Amino acid sequence: MAGPLDVKAGEAARTVGDLAPDSNNQSPDEGLIEDFATVDKKAVEQLAEGLISHYLPDLQRSKLALKELTQNQEVLLETLQQEISKFKECNSVLDINMLFSEAKYYHNKLVNVRKEMMMLHDKTSKLKKRALRLQQKRQKEELEREQQREKELEREKQLTAKPAKRT
Repeated sequence: MAGPLDVKAGEAARTVGDLAPDSNNQSPDEGLIEDFATVDKKAVEQLAEGLISHYLPDLQRSKLALKELTQNQEVLLETLQQEISKFKECNSVLDINMLFSEAKYYHNKLVNVRKEMMMLHDKTSKLKKRALRLQQKRQKEELEREQQREKELEREKQLTAKPAKRT
């Protein structure tokens, strides 16, 4: 009895003969469907195992390499996120520094306004005191003038001739 390899060898020989240029114009694919039906399952399993055993180590190495590459990418991504957060912190520190400089500027401005208000308060207090003194002086002068007028009127009354009384 012929084994699966013998059947394959016979089919291969027949297929090569079928592909000869002087054959009777048949398509090269024409008898393949029938040939697949006669292929032994054991041969298919052996071929599949051979194919798997040939490519499996390379595929496993590729799988490990991809896994390692993915892990490296995750580490790089995490590191990149950390660096981004550091830059954001630096920007926030710059913003904080700018806010502090603005606060210092406005504090100085407030201090200057306060000094000016104190100076204006002092000036107004001095002006009020001066105005009060001037008002008191004016009132005193008016009072003195009034008294002087009264004295002059009294003196004129005394100086005016009075008719003598008859006795």
